[in-house]
Parts: sequence; C-alpha cells; structure tokens
Amino acid sequence: MKGRLALYLDLIRWNRPAGWLLLLWPTLSALWIAAGGFPGWRLLAVFTLGTILMRSAGCCINDVADRDFDKHVKRTAQRPVTSGRVGVREALALGALLALLAFGLVLQTNATTVLWSFAALAVTLAYPFAKRFVSMPQAVLGVAFSFGIPMAFSAVRGGDDWSAAAAWSAVPQQAWVLLLGNLFWVLAYDTEYAMVDRDDDLRIGMKTSAIALGQWDVRAVMVFYVLYLVTWSALLTPMLKSLWWSAGVSVAFAQAAWHGTLIYTRTREGCFKAFRLNHWLGFSLFAGIAAALFV
Repeated sequence: MKGRLALYLDLIRWNRPAGWLLLLWPTLSALWIAAGGFPGWRLLAVFTLGTILMRSAGCCINDVADRDFDKHVKRTAQRPVTSGRVGVREALALGALLALLAFGLVLQTNATTVLWSFAALAVTLAYPFAKRFVSMPQAVLGVAFSFGIPMAFSAVRGGDDWSAAAAWSAVPQQAWVLLLGNLFWVLAYDTEYAMVDRDDDLRIGMKTSAIALGQWDVRAVMVFYVLYLVTWSALLTPMLKSLWWSAGVSVAFAQAAWHGTLIYTRTREGCFKAFRLNHWLGFSLFAGIAAALFV
C-alpha cells in the first residue's frame, strides 16, 4: 500500500509543486482583486485546495493521453503510466476522484461558479489532445491555466441563479483582460518547457510552440512575458495606485529578464530552470496586489 501511494504521488507530481503554484498565484490574485482585499478563509481554502486537486487530476489525464508519446521522451519515459507501473484505468479513476473532490469544493461557492467550473473542466480535458492537432497547444493550456480567474470573480460576485446569463454577468470585463494577460504568461513559461523536449518532440511528431516558433522561440518568449506584464500593469496600476504593486511588477520584470538569459542558449538545463522558477514571477504580482490592498 505504501508503494502504491508513492506511485500515485509521483503520478500527480506531488514532489514538483511548481505546476500547481503556476495555477494558484493568478487565481489568488483575481480573488483578492474581486474581493477588494482578503476574500475570507473559506474562499481562500476552496481555491487553494481546488487548484491543487485539479492540477493533480489534470496530470492523471495528461499522462494517460500521452502515454504512447512519453515513452519516447527522455524526461517523461519513467512516468508511472508510461512505464506501466500504474494502469490506465487506475490513473483515470484517481483523476476522476480528484476532480470530484475539487467539484465538491466548488459546490461550497455559488451556482454561477459551479457553471463556470464545467467550462474549466472541458478545457482541461481538451488540452492533452490539442497537442495532436494545434500548432501551439500552449494557447489551449493558457486558457485552462487561467480559468481560475473568472471563477474567482464569480465566487465573490456571483449568486445562486443557475442561468447562463447570470454566470456571464458575474464575471466583469477586467477578469477577461486578466485572463488574456495570464494566457501570455502561460505561453511564455510553457514554451520554455517545450524547448526542453524539442528534439524528442520533433522525432515523434508532437506539436508544440517551441517547434512552431523555431528560431524565433526566445524572442517570442520574451514578447509573451512583456505582453503579460504590460496587460496586468495597464489594468491594475490605476486601480491599486500603490508602491507595493509597482515593486511587485518591477520584481516580475527583473525575473522575466533573468529568464531570458537562462533560455538564450536553449540548453535543456537553462530552459527547464526558467520554467521551474516561473511561479516566483506570479507570486511577485500576487504579493504586490495583496500588499497594495492591505495597506
């Protein structure tokens, strides 16, 4: 039993928290903005635990969908499903259980947020298969990894009306602008991630943004970073008007510039390090938002 638990923890990348942190910081940023400050312990717990659970469920689905591809990639060949140590049905059952637990948390919010959760689930399920058909599947991942933003606004400002119109009206325009900006951030860090496996992906015919961008990959990543930070800055600076927010943005820009030096030579180690440390960039913006709204 202990050995099985270790396999399940490996399957959901428990020892690699960068994945769920990349989801968490923009979601909490939206939660703080929607609430105008601290949103309360209940919503904080719902969205933090929900983020961890859904990212873990996504890992199960992704590994099942990619099992025949992952065995040809050096970095992923020993994943539990790919190596056969965890069966396909077993992984899907675990993923379904985690998703149900996350849905149980969503039920603690309101009707409009529950409706948005179905859209989030649909995008999550679509992403693993987008890599077969879309030249830049990172854009699909960007939507999936940004859906906590409208859900956070809906949890704070929505209600118990089950109509689609009510769900739509619960999410203001600023939430969609934040989602768009965050999508550019996902394009930046997941292109760095794709650059790690580019040689293997070319050989097996996988579609990624690193392959689609070719020699423009490094330039594109830096443009994505700038679009992300400029979009969030343009929207939030007039609202927050705080040195704390300005400091958070400045630290985030500095980190983006540093990541540019890490990926410049396109080494596996440099690209993976840039990806792995991206959650600190997201944390910098969240910290700036939280501090600005606290003072």
